[in-house]
Amino acid sequence: MLLQGKNAIVTGGSQGIGTATCLELAKEGANVCLTYRRHADEARAVVDQIERMGRKAICVACDIAVFAEAEAAVKTAVEAFGRIDILVNNAGMNWDSVCWKMSEEQWDRVIGVNLKGYFNFTRQVAPLFKDQKYGKIINITSINGMRGKFGQTNYSASKAGIIGYTKAVAKELGAFGVNVNAVAPGLIETAMLKESEARDKIIDMAMAEIVLKRVGQPEELASVIAFLASEKARHITGEVIKVDGGQYI
Repeated sequence: MLLQGKNAIVTGGSQGIGTATCLELAKEGANVCLTYRRHADEARAVVDQIERMGRKAICVACDIAVFAEAEAAVKTAVEAFGRIDILVNNAGMNWDSVCWKMSEEQWDRVIGVNLKGYFNFTRQVAPLFKDQKYGKIINITSINGMRGKFGQTNYSASKAGIIGYTKAVAKELGAFGVNVNAVAPGLIETAMLKESEARDKIIDMAMAEIVLKRVGQPEELASVIAFLASEKARHITGEVIKVDGGQYI
């Protein structure tokens, strides 16, 4: 197992990519603290699955855009596990509109969750990782942060910001043995996609771009995250790894 004895925090772990990541990290030996905002039952179900693997797991209600709530969540994880080794900044949202119709609330909320939320959690673990001279931070961005997407100026801006943030934090923490990387998914088959009224249209548009002609699965993203969280990736930092079936190219 790649992560035996390690302790991880995964934001937004109650569904989709977050759930797959929690389960993959646990499968590789890690104890997991997952955060959620609305899906309490789903979060507890993930905890149950992890505990059945013989790992420790807790879930914490948290709006990641609120600094104090991020601070409290990390404190709870440290109290439960003793230390933290891995942070996966995954929680995110979209609230789409073309720029000439987008409200200030739409802009502020998406930037607050997708970008400030990542800062809030990184700010809490960075001193811990610095002092223990060890840590892995994996940030979930998007190929749309690399290329932009029509109708998603707020989302694209937030995900582009994560890329710059990842590289800057990698430079700041590298001397302390901390690896900081980002993973950029393309279209992934999550519950949000399955439940979307525009699902078929979204898939058809993506298929015109995806070289491998298939929609990605959350588990395929989770395996890359687990690799980056392991010592097999100890000489990788400041990178953005696309997991998109060739959709970007």
